[in-house]
Amino acid sequence: MDLLRHLRYFLAVAEELHFGRAAARLHMSQPPLSQSIQRLERELGVRLFDRDARHVALTDAGRQILAEARVLLSGEDRLRALAGRFRHGEAGSLRAGVPPDLGGRAVAALLPAFRRRSPVELKLREIGTAEQLRALADRSLDVGVLRFPFDVSWLTLGPVLTSPLGVLLPRDHPLTTAADVRLADLNGLALVLFPRATAPALHDEVLTTCARHGYTPVEVHQAGNPEFALGLVLAGGAVALHDGVAPPPDAVWRPLRGTPLLWRTSAAWPRGRQTPAVTAFADAVTEVLTAQGMRHAEGTLPRYPRPAAEYLS
Repeated sequence: MDLLRHLRYFLAVAEELHFGRAAARLHMSQPPLSQSIQRLERELGVRLFDRDARHVALTDAGRQILAEARVLLSGEDRLRALAGRFRHGEAGSLRAGVPPDLGGRAVAALLPAFRRRSPVELKLREIGTAEQLRALADRSLDVGVLRFPFDVSWLTLGPVLTSPLGVLLPRDHPLTTAADVRLADLNGLALVLFPRATAPALHDEVLTTCARHGYTPVEVHQAGNPEFALGLVLAGGAVALHDGVAPPPDAVWRPLRGTPLLWRTSAAWPRGRQTPAVTAFADAVTEVLTAQGMRHAEGTLPRYPRPAAEYLS
């Protein structure tokens, strides 16, 4: 027996005290409504209405049950509304990944930027692109902020943002007197780079680009912690890549001539799993990173979802 449905019929009759009007309100004919009330009475074992040819009145049991029925039906409405909010991504939490080098200022700005757009709780994880891709695939992450290159065939992307890279140098290094630095000028120096395991394709792309522009590091130091990377630079004999946003005061940042290296960054999520919260997160990422100087790869703010290939053409 569908108890809640029969209680809704009971509520309509109790409020109208007329089977004809209650049936019209429920968009049904009167005989099935009368049968439903009789079935409910049999199920509960009590008479709910006193009725004759001209009058319908609640019994004492009917009045008491009416109060409880309203509580139950109101609870069902709240439950369905809550389930709908979760189903449409308007309640609960959003699990998002950000790269370790995103920076404290960006993270600090990202949280309120998201809260302005969504009531959902944002749970951030600091993980590299490779681990984010695995987490997106196994559904332990809802959305990520990823560094290109990576396989985009199964993902939907937010706007792709770019940021030219420069190098961090010790303050006493001769190259600090130049306005910019060629990659070939760095020969003889080691390169401090993020661990390859965090973003293998990007790691290899950086080294290939360096070699193509005449720079082969004497050694590649893998550093996941920005403070450790800075320490290796300040110790002398090494440089680190940096986007120039809030560089550490102990070192000197110089742009690379010709912009041979850049970060390409985008929010990304699996196709078919976009929710309002995911969209809010992608918009917040775009707001924060553009405020820090990153630029749209296409020069305009795209509307999404769109096929990922459109962003990379």
